[in-house]
Amino acid sequence: MIKNSLIVLSLSAAYFVNAQDVSTLRNTVEVYSNSSLNGSSKYNAMAGSMGALGGDFSTLTSNPAGIGVSIASEFSGTLGIEANKNTTTYAGKSADYKVNNTDLGNVGGVAVFPVSGSTPWKFVNVSVNYSNQSIENYSETPGNSNLIYEIRDADNALVDELAFAGHAYNRYGNLSKTSIGVGGNYNNRLYVGAGLNFHNSVLDQYDSAAFTDNTNVTDVYDKQYTPFSESANGFSASVGVIGKINPQFRLGASIETPTWWSIARVYSEYENPVDGTYTEDRRLSSPMKATLSAAYVPNKNFAINVDYSLGLTKPKYKVYGDAETELNSFFDQNSKNLSEVKVGAEYRIAAFRLRGGYGFASSPFDSMSISTLSDIGTSANTSYDNLILGKRNTVGAGIGYDFKSFFIDAAYQNVNSEYSSPFLRGSAANNMGYFSNNYIVESDASVVSNVKNTKDNFFITLGWKF
Repeated sequence: MIKNSLIVLSLSAAYFVNAQDVSTLRNTVEVYSNSSLNGSSKYNAMAGSMGALGGDFSTLTSNPAGIGVSIASEFSGTLGIEANKNTTTYAGKSADYKVNNTDLGNVGGVAVFPVSGSTPWKFVNVSVNYSNQSIENYSETPGNSNLIYEIRDADNALVDELAFAGHAYNRYGNLSKTSIGVGGNYNNRLYVGAGLNFHNSVLDQYDSAAFTDNTNVTDVYDKQYTPFSESANGFSASVGVIGKINPQFRLGASIETPTWWSIARVYSEYENPVDGTYTEDRRLSSPMKATLSAAYVPNKNFAINVDYSLGLTKPKYKVYGDAETELNSFFDQNSKNLSEVKVGAEYRIAAFRLRGGYGFASSPFDSMSISTLSDIGTSANTSYDNLILGKRNTVGAGIGYDFKSFFIDAAYQNVNSEYSSPFLRGSAANNMGYFSNNYIVESDASVVSNVKNTKDNFFITLGWKF
């Protein structure tokens, strides 16, 4: 077995963090800092824009004061059908992959308690909301025979030549959030609320590349520290307020603390001093988030709402060693405060409901320059505006019908984003290459493909009012 390798063309460059892979950076933002969990069909159709309207228990995920707006108790469950498609393009070729999931996406309710007596408090309401979604994601980059990696022994004699045959990021798992909240209605003018949020995530992550040797045999190589599995739970709290400026105009504000995650990881490590499976625990604080909202309700048949959310802090790992220090340094220097704007509206025609919404989330990372291998194998520093993850657009639409005691709602969401996906970099000095049973492939420069992600999600909600 020969485990010395040399890439033909290489250029040293500062890139991410020495001891971490791209998957960890992406999951920190996309999974553990995720603010886009789905709710009821009504909530999803309006792109989650209900921060100053309230009246739906799903508002626990944005502004718990919305619980105080409800005047009737209700319970509902939502079935979600999710289709996640990645189109990955590199060197003039592209690969498509679609993942379909059907699951209980949301369930919950609100119990309304009228307040009797001469107090200005009209209602005190209690609510529970459970949101769940798949985080399964697969992106496969086509191969490129122009990228040749030389394998040399300890005496620098050429042993083999490996042609790049493709790469894949593959993630399985689920993310959920259970919220318990209380809201109050003060004189039908001021609504306040508070919530406790319990987060859970389970995922398996793969980062693998394929290479074809001189005998035309193709083998799959795993990135150092992958595959890995993570099981995590977290906690956050939120408070909010909604005020009626006049009968038609409302303003809302809420704040959610960081989510304090406890993460247990099982990962593969190669040559330490032998290949094996290892475990570690991490603690992560996701960004604190503030949301400002405004709503216009000219009559009982129409309402429109605008939400603006801003991350007030950045992801931060508790430091146990160099790895967490490097992760924190990367996010301090290269990440942006999370920012998202959402607009949603509802129009009623008797018992019939029409809904729509739009959301835009900015890229979570600043522009970065990294050493990149071109399609023909030459390396150069290249700047990217959407490296690792890009901006996200959400379009929602929905219908519903109110049968007085029962109601049924349906919604469709299209969520799309585009980003540059780096891979294959692995420094020999830091033992961070791609490993097989025969060779190690190491590179001081990255290959970067373009990924277009599209999610087409359908939801149906059945509810009961009492």
